[in-house]
Amino acid sequence: MAAKATRRLRYQVAASLDGFIGSPDGKPDWIPRDPDIDFKALFAQFDTFLVGRRTFEAMGGQGQSGGMKTVVVSRTLKAADHPGVTVIADGVAEAVTALRAQPGKDIWLFGGGELFRSLASLGLVDRVEVAVAPVLLGGGTPLVPTPLAQTRLKLDGHRLYEKSGIMLLEYAVEHDR
Repeated sequence: MAAKATRRLRYQVAASLDGFIGSPDGKPDWIPRDPDIDFKALFAQFDTFLVGRRTFEAMGGQGQSGGMKTVVVSRTLKAADHPGVTVIADGVAEAVTALRAQPGKDIWLFGGGELFRSLASLGLVDRVEVAVAPVLLGGGTPLVPTPLAQTRLKLDGHRLYEKSGIMLLEYAVEHDR
């Protein structure tokens, strides 16, 4: 019997060379613009955003962004206050596992280093894709807050965006199975 296909959960994020996904002031102006980055093609790979509460609030608290379903992991948000958004408060591992089993495109774990750490610890993240920007922030929101158990990755793609100096590094998470 063939194994049931699951959607991949991909942590796709921009980070500074010193490992921060958010600057101390929270502004995204440190991320260089590059005309060669095809955002339309990037977004076409996904149909669901999976975010934490802080990222959701930074997105303006909007659901159905660009036609994508938005799923927020939060113990404080009330689903009734956010129509069109799925709020997961408890049973995160089970809810994410169920989400991955639904038909559809890949799921974008969008921002949220703490959510990434939690889901990676549970073995639920399939890919880590970091667009490393040529800037040192010196502080801010870390790519991966500590502690996180050692997680082995396998480089399976990379691309240099020469106009901006951004280096996209694409890794598959090596799950012990």
